[in-house]
Amino acid sequence: MLNPSQSDRAPFKVLVVGGSYAGLAATLNLFDLCQGRRCRFSLDPADEGPPRKVPVQITVVDERDGYYHLIGVPLAIASQDYAHAIWQTFDDIPALQAPEIKRIQGRVVHVDCQAKSARIEGIAKGRPVTEERYDYLIACSGLRRDWPSAPKSLTRQDYLAEASRWVEDVKKASQGVVVIGGGAVGVEIAAEIKMMQPQVKVTLIHSRAQLLSSESLPDEFSTKTLKLLRSDVDVILGVRVQATTANEGDSSGYTLTLSDGRQLQASHVINAVSRFSPTTSYLPDAACDEEGYVHITPQLNLSGDVPNAGDHYAAGDLVRWSGIKRGGAAMHQGHYAAVNIHQKMYAQLYGSETDPLQLAEVPPMMALALGKQAVGYFPTTGLSEGPEVLKTFFGDDLGYMICWNWMRLGEAPPAEVRIESKTGAA
Repeated sequence: MLNPSQSDRAPFKVLVVGGSYAGLAATLNLFDLCQGRRCRFSLDPADEGPPRKVPVQITVVDERDGYYHLIGVPLAIASQDYAHAIWQTFDDIPALQAPEIKRIQGRVVHVDCQAKSARIEGIAKGRPVTEERYDYLIACSGLRRDWPSAPKSLTRQDYLAEASRWVEDVKKASQGVVVIGGGAVGVEIAAEIKMMQPQVKVTLIHSRAQLLSSESLPDEFSTKTLKLLRSDVDVILGVRVQATTANEGDSSGYTLTLSDGRQLQASHVINAVSRFSPTTSYLPDAACDEEGYVHITPQLNLSGDVPNAGDHYAAGDLVRWSGIKRGGAAMHQGHYAAVNIHQKMYAQLYGSETDPLQLAEVPPMMALALGKQAVGYFPTTGLSEGPEVLKTFFGDDLGYMICWNWMRLGEAPPAEVRIESKTGAA
């Protein structure tokens, strides 16, 4: 049985592409396990963690300079204080402050699965293209989302200015705000604006006969969502916005022409029609389907015909897996990828057997925040609504502290159990 001392081996190099829900979950659970600790997502009270440590160097690459709570965008559009709170730079997240975790603000532009090398393009001015070697890779870069599903900024400083403009546009909307698109993002934006800025008239326009028409959920979920939303928001269904024209002269705002001939006036228009695509252009074509989503096995490693597929993993919104894309699902997948990679590294060092975690198929489920209440549908519990549903799934901040605390981002690593790696943190 192989049993070298840790000093006999250079740290395993793990490259994590993406620093949001899946990427941070993978990074921190893997770090826990390599330090000989029970991983932070473990719910087994008898779990004492692995008996031995594994030397590791984890590199996280993200275009942004920090973690952004994407689930909170609808509230950030209407509240400046909240908008400022939900972007934390990676340097300000205590859980990441360890020499074993290196952070690069950049964009992975190419991955050579055979050579296990990634080309990274720096975001900041003057940053060159660099090559990063790895033993394992976890692709967690998610989807390319347009505003208002995600901010355009890549730094917190730029984001603060961007978010301030969002809120001012809403506050000054004397002729009201029109939200186009009745998917999950549009519905939550309309509800959160009305809650935070009750003086503003809010209208939601959706081209289909019912809300959430692209989701594989029971009709009762859409019906209940519409009922709750209409208590505060004007909802127009079954018509399209054919033209949005800026008013000329002394008049401000916009004129919206609908497919049924009606015209509406609004000071501010938010187009929340979903537009997104997987950020997987850096991966080999054989790893992805025709839409760019990554094919994975239930163990989260790539299932496509690519070299070293067993050492390349993917988690989060960019994978082709069942279920609706959700932050909770992304964190769950990141956790499983971390456990399975740790098992491989541990087996290589100590000759142990592996028993990888298997990702289960996920039925459609969703919870939507609608101001001071929420509506949820889960196969095991059915339809639910009300303030308690909001508290359970979102707390009072659209889930920001729920995600922060679950990933334990505010907890610095215990200094006494760190392994000094051969490369320092960025």
